[in-house]
Amino acid sequence: MPKPFILSMFFFSTIFISCQEKESLKNLPSVEKDKPNSNNKPAFEGQTRVMGYKTQTEYQVDIINTKLGKPWGIAQLPNQNFLITEKTGFINLVSPDGKYITKITGLPKVDGRGQGGLLDIVIDPDFENNQTIYWSFSEPYEKGNLTSVAKGVLSNKVENVKIIFRATPSYDGRLHYGSRLAFDKSGNLFVSTGERSDLETRPLAQDLKAYLGKIIKIDKNGKPAVGNPFIGSNTAQPEIFSYGHRNPQGIAIHPETGELWESEMGPRGGDEINLIQAGKNYGWPTITYGIEYSGQKINNGLTKKEGLEQPIYYWDPVISPSGITFYTGNIVEWKNNLFIACLSGEKINRIILENNKVVGEERLLEDQHERFRDVFDGKDGNLYAITDSGKLYRIAMK
Repeated sequence: MPKPFILSMFFFSTIFISCQEKESLKNLPSVEKDKPNSNNKPAFEGQTRVMGYKTQTEYQVDIINTKLGKPWGIAQLPNQNFLITEKTGFINLVSPDGKYITKITGLPKVDGRGQGGLLDIVIDPDFENNQTIYWSFSEPYEKGNLTSVAKGVLSNKVENVKIIFRATPSYDGRLHYGSRLAFDKSGNLFVSTGERSDLETRPLAQDLKAYLGKIIKIDKNGKPAVGNPFIGSNTAQPEIFSYGHRNPQGIAIHPETGELWESEMGPRGGDEINLIQAGKNYGWPTITYGIEYSGQKINNGLTKKEGLEQPIYYWDPVISPSGITFYTGNIVEWKNNLFIACLSGEKINRIILENNKVVGEERLLEDQHERFRDVFDGKDGNLYAITDSGKLYRIAMK
């Protein structure tokens, strides 16, 4: 691959974070101080508003680029160059230090209205041999648009483009594409899809003939992954792995267990973390801990129902969780913690898990007042994040 040429010089800013060694790691008050939007009660202890944590390791936060336009997803090549999607329809190839940007084109047209555009991106597990990348986008299709997944070969531009999956039915809307991608350890691809937000499409999250409001599992050519729970069913699409989702904008594979975790935007209150299991129904819009933006209850305020999965954790009021990642880097106390990019919450949330339960929460970078769109566990042991304002952050141990 050719070396990137200079399109824009970077802006570098460093914020030093220092914590006292004697400061308690845990048993701090909950980080959530605001009044909840609803009077719904959790199904079990620790499902919301757990105790706070505070990082003891000293780390620093660097803003290594401010010229990314409208970024949405981030991936990293074996040579540590970043691939960062731009919602209007191209990829920024960014050097590891953030100094240089190359514009990569050749992708299909996107419908960039509202929450649409060029969205997530991942590289093939065998990228060093096949140079293949995968991306999701809101594709203009029939009389509306839908969440689609394509693949192509990365060179000076993207070549041999092929659309491998479309989350039908299409709908003329602007919201809730879901659209995160993650490869599992077997080389199959998970895809999250939203239910497109509107009252007329919400019920499709429960419809196994529709791809809206689902987690999809496919192979590299878009075929149903071997072992999918609905293969052979006459009443369900074989690509579906789980269903009953609202707008899942974060999925990640746990580095040790290989399990799939998901963050999901709820309505007003009711943002969720879910541990995704094959064939399970995660409830939307039948159950939710949130309410309508108008303040009205959803489905008479039902939060629990037999046969429907409870979230591992939920937030009320919301944080608007977007991209997520598990940390495997240089800060030991962060190992296998789940990091969540928050939009309206304007922070990065650190979630501490034990035995598939949330036992602590820490809020990072609140002083930056940025809408964090995605976080990424870097190959160099650092944590990276992109913001809606076009910045690339690096979070590293001092």
